[in-house]
Amino acid sequence: MKVVHTHGTLEVDRPLIMGVVNASPESFSDSDALASAGIAARAAHALAMAEAGAHVLDIGGQSARTDQPEIPLEVEIERVGTLIETIRRASDVVISVDTYRPQVAAAAVAAGANIVNDVSGLADPELIEVVASSGAGLIVMHTRLAPKTRLSPGDAFYGSPDQVVDDVVTFLGGRLDLLERSGVSREQVILDPGPDFAKTPAQTVAALRGLPSLVELGRPILLALSRKDVIGAITGQPPRGRAAGTLAAIGFCVGLAPNSLLRVHDVEATRDYLAVLAALEGGHDLVWDEPLADGLRYDRP
Repeated sequence: MKVVHTHGTLEVDRPLIMGVVNASPESFSDSDALASAGIAARAAHALAMAEAGAHVLDIGGQSARTDQPEIPLEVEIERVGTLIETIRRASDVVISVDTYRPQVAAAAVAAGANIVNDVSGLADPELIEVVASSGAGLIVMHTRLAPKTRLSPGDAFYGSPDQVVDDVVTFLGGRLDLLERSGVSREQVILDPGPDFAKTPAQTVAALRGLPSLVELGRPILLALSRKDVIGAITGQPPRGRAAGTLAAIGFCVGLAPNSLLRVHDVEATRDYLAVLAALEGGHDLVWDEPLADGLRYDRP
């Protein structure tokens, strides 16, 4: 299954890794050192992710935190544009820009981004025009709330697991039809069920269990599971303690939706997890009579 984007295509014929790269110092997920780092350090971090196995780098200039106000448009453009240009000078890795603002998306594509990752579910129609005119790939996420809006107890969108799944599939199927009418090919589109967005943890679990229904729409799936609230609700861990829970969620979800992009903070751990999973499932065979290499037998200083 392929995704057409600026400058080429991305073959999503197995689970691929998307590394999260924050150009936003207010993000909760970065280490303290990286949160205060400059462009050069962030670009080096992104390139190290690509070297470690990330097939896509997702650059975000504004944190999704709901306790932070929306930043000025020009600040987001400066953050993502400068970082994308710096990475692009050093690598041809596929780059997506995590934004719901058309002006930011246009600037990012001009700087070298290949894909636009819109967490608003196409709330602004002008974003469609940016994608249609540039030929960029597009990730469309399911949500019933505006960006940077926290779900409140009064937001009772769903009464049952079936309602969650039906809404995700109907919403994203409708967005595919809208995009096609607006000049955006289905082959440009990736679908995101929106874990945590406008959903309680239990409702996110329902949406993920319903992935087979979303797969039937015939497009690759973005699985943005890394350090999500649903993992915290299950494990009782804060964001940086959710690595093991994230891998468990990935293992379950790729079994239902193998043609997926896995949006993660921990690229190396995800790469190794997928390698072991593929070997155990028969997708990669070890040499029958070859023992472990001596250099891997013990930890050495």
